[in-house]
Amino acid sequence: MKFTANLFALMTLSNLAHGISGQVLDTSGEPIYGASIEVAGSRLQTQTDAQGRFSLEVNTSQLREIHINAPGHSHKTIVLQAGQDEPLKVTLQHTVIEQIDVTATPLHASTIESAQPVTVVAGEELRRKQASTLGETLKNEVGVHSSYFGPVASSPIIRGLNGPRVLITQNGLDSADASRVGPDHIVATETITAEQIEILRGPATLFYGSGAIGGVVNVVDERIPTSGENRTAYSLGSNTVANEREASLAHTGGNDQLAYHVDSFWRKGDDYEIPTSGDHDEHSRGVLENSDSESNGFNIGGNWFLDNGSIGLAYGRLERVNGIPGHGHSDEHEDDESEHHDEHEEEVVSDLKQDRWQLVSELSLDNIWLSGLDTRIGYTDYEHSEIENDAVGTTFSNQTLQARVNLLLQERAGWRGAITLESKTTDFEAIGEEAFTPPSTTESSAIGLIQEKHTGEFLWQLGARIERVTVEAADDEWEGENLDKLAFTPYSVSAGLVWDIAANYNAGISFTHAQRAPSAAELFSYGPHIGTSSFEVGALFKLNDDTEEPYFYYENNVDEEVSNNIDLSFRRHSGNIGWVLNLFYNQIDNFYYERNTGYTSEDFEEHDHEEEESHDHGELPVYVFDQADSTLYGLEAEFAWQLSKPLTLTLWGDTVRGKLDNGGNLPRIPPMRLGGMLNYSSNGWDAGIEITHAFKQTKVAELETTTAAYTLLSTELAYTFLGNPHNLTVYLKGNNLTDKLAYVHSSFLKELAPLPGRNFSLGLRGMF
Repeated sequence: MKFTANLFALMTLSNLAHGISGQVLDTSGEPIYGASIEVAGSRLQTQTDAQGRFSLEVNTSQLREIHINAPGHSHKTIVLQAGQDEPLKVTLQHTVIEQIDVTATPLHASTIESAQPVTVVAGEELRRKQASTLGETLKNEVGVHSSYFGPVASSPIIRGLNGPRVLITQNGLDSADASRVGPDHIVATETITAEQIEILRGPATLFYGSGAIGGVVNVVDERIPTSGENRTAYSLGSNTVANEREASLAHTGGNDQLAYHVDSFWRKGDDYEIPTSGDHDEHSRGVLENSDSESNGFNIGGNWFLDNGSIGLAYGRLERVNGIPGHGHSDEHEDDESEHHDEHEEEVVSDLKQDRWQLVSELSLDNIWLSGLDTRIGYTDYEHSEIENDAVGTTFSNQTLQARVNLLLQERAGWRGAITLESKTTDFEAIGEEAFTPPSTTESSAIGLIQEKHTGEFLWQLGARIERVTVEAADDEWEGENLDKLAFTPYSVSAGLVWDIAANYNAGISFTHAQRAPSAAELFSYGPHIGTSSFEVGALFKLNDDTEEPYFYYENNVDEEVSNNIDLSFRRHSGNIGWVLNLFYNQIDNFYYERNTGYTSEDFEEHDHEEEESHDHGELPVYVFDQADSTLYGLEAEFAWQLSKPLTLTLWGDTVRGKLDNGGNLPRIPPMRLGGMLNYSSNGWDAGIEITHAFKQTKVAELETTTAAYTLLSTELAYTFLGNPHNLTVYLKGNNLTDKLAYVHSSFLKELAPLPGRNFSLGLRGMF
């Protein structure tokens, strides 16, 4: 028996000693340096050397799936049979569509391996598109628009959905700010220090829960470093449209046992300029008042590398002071005889502070059940105060504690997967004169399972998740009625298939049944939301307008939102021509949306409180959160053609249609868009010219106005000093070169805050 055991051990060691080795080449037979080699279901990974060679010590007695990826080349998956240890010779095809690994999912995936459409913005592309807000950074990605609350706040809209349906995460954990309560609140993540931004379009509830029923935007940075390689990155920039200046610095260092990371940024801008218009008197001044901002922040973190993984900890601080466009309180002089009354706007500013702690652990295991254990724990303390005349009017705070554990399962019959356990508690509070929703506590716990399997030309993906969500208002009384503590049990199931149709082509199909528990703001809101110039009423309050004087009454008959979503994707992912075509159809029952009732706040006498006399908001339109069956469907397309080695043409377009099943349209649905860019890149020079056209939006909701079409022209010129050890790049950009007056249909401030006018940016960035 002892001899047999020793013999088995020697056989295992022999397999480990041989492991996997090989060489990665391009189609001309030249070696590819820096290609990533990863063994699926394990932490084993390496990169190719200057000769394109690699080796990994791995037990070859089991079937293994190898993923190979390199910038500018198509991703490749190789399934090794048990006992195969011959050196590999891998050829990667050239591609004009970058294929980047995604960190937002528990299992390995790249942008072409997912049945659900995924976009990743990284590297130089991210540096080019980086803006002061997350929404503006991503607004020209296919299928993504911006809520645009002027330059101070802007959240991503995915396929017409945003707010509590689109989850914003930082390194996989909730950003935990107040951006999903109102579009005038910023997303508390910073793009200037990000490594990549991942966009999961369509329901991502299997990974992140019901708050991601519309998609996920995951901002990835190096605050917990993945290696101890010494690296420093910096950037400086300015623009003319707001006299904005910005600077950032990031450094990572350490060794094979311990790595550390520090980064910081600073940004300051004045009121931004808008194109003048003779038709709108408020634009004659050429600036949007109260749109200035100043922000700064830093992150510090470390990672301890173990024999079987790593444990990292990070702390981040974010501070921002900005004006809130359209949020001034008017002081009207009734004795003014001029055509326009003399109105003085008392500027309101937002003062934000956020402290964020993260602990991330990734461990490899070797037992009968588990191959790995990933743990992410985050605590965020967020607060912003709205200040008028040096006095705090309203304070919004959000404390969130979140923990997620991914149990990576050992492969069984070719199936690889993970079990996800998650718990999150959010304490939200709004105190002050404009607190339109009471303090609330939301608690959730969930368990999920995902599985995938390669069988020949097919990749099968399955998953399920169930949650328990409770929402409770701390101020549990309204007009003598006690507000109930609400409990929901949303669940999600998903099935997907990726089919390698032929060389260079694949197709994906996915079906997701997902449910969402409503947010506290959708349930409990009741009061003036000055940021959106509206009086908001939650779904727990019903409107009775059958009497001479309309009134609201409390009634608890709310339900989970239920989505049935189908995605079809077709991709050409290799060669000098590449394209992606996505079609989606999303049937949503019990859809929560803000309906314009046609009434104003003056129609409800019980809301005329004495304290509002000094803050006259005027007659605010009353919006109520209603539930109705709805349908959203659309198309997304992207085409890239490398005309010659230095010249690439990119064309893209998207459209989404949002309808109520009983008739009418959903409000603030973005219009159809087309865009194109011609880029030249050679000998350190990069130049590009881009045109984006948004069509007129005429499919509007009741009492909603149409929005005119517009075309924007932009250009960029950059030079990288080749051979410079600092990798220095100098750039000049011009946006909206024709100074077009353009309005964003999805914005609550559509008429007040058009897009910026003609704008030039100058800056430099580098790395050493």
